[in-house]
Amino acid sequence: MKSLATAVVALSLTLSTTVSHAAELRVLAGGAMTAVWAEIKPKFEQASGHKLDIFYGTTPNLIKEATSGKAFDVGIVPVEVMQDAAARAKFAGGATLDIARVGLGVAVRAGAPKPDISTPDALKATLLKAQSVASIPASATGYSIAKVFDRLGITEAMKAKMKAQPTPAEVVAAVARGEAELALFLMNVLMAPGLDVVGPFPADVQQDVVFTGALAADTKEAPAAKALLDYLRTPDAIGIIKAKGMAQG
Repeated sequence: MKSLATAVVALSLTLSTTVSHAAELRVLAGGAMTAVWAEIKPKFEQASGHKLDIFYGTTPNLIKEATSGKAFDVGIVPVEVMQDAAARAKFAGGATLDIARVGLGVAVRAGAPKPDISTPDALKATLLKAQSVASIPASATGYSIAKVFDRLGITEAMKAKMKAQPTPAEVVAAVARGEAELALFLMNVLMAPGLDVVGPFPADVQQDVVFTGALAADTKEAPAAKALLDYLRTPDAIGIIKAKGMAQG
């Protein structure tokens, strides 16, 4: 207990000496990390004195927000955002900092039979048999799932089955309400009330979605924004990331 308290005090001192005033940081964040931020936000705010205003979105939403002209200070976003030239130009140059990663998985409504997805062939058969699938096609996760469909040779067959959702929470809700048979999304998001996780995609076709961090190119709160990125690499933050079903970036 004493060592934990000492670590908290040390972190607080480190963060407080990094900046000369309390800042309010506008953060662009991938929606699939909502549960992570729910725990990290109050801890960082308490330790640093800074406040976080978090905008959550899918990859297209985040690209649109980053390029909208609206000010922001730091992004923790899917790497696909950084692959858009216009969006990347809104972030500071140099290497980005990978924060978390997570693979794709399958879930069913709580209590429903769990199909076989143990091999690529079994996953393919399960997907072709399903009447409907909830996901977010226009997202980093959706792009990764599309790669798996392509590899399995079922891209055209899956188009009629897809029930596109606007947010990760709605992917969960659609299956929990019985509006779709399967949820295909990131494993951490599928670990939610109302769903039973079937499991991850087989290793041979698994695709990780990586969330990476960078300061905004024109942030006026660079020391505070850097303090947030530093905090996300502390054992405390990494523990939260792992507890929420993700891996360290």
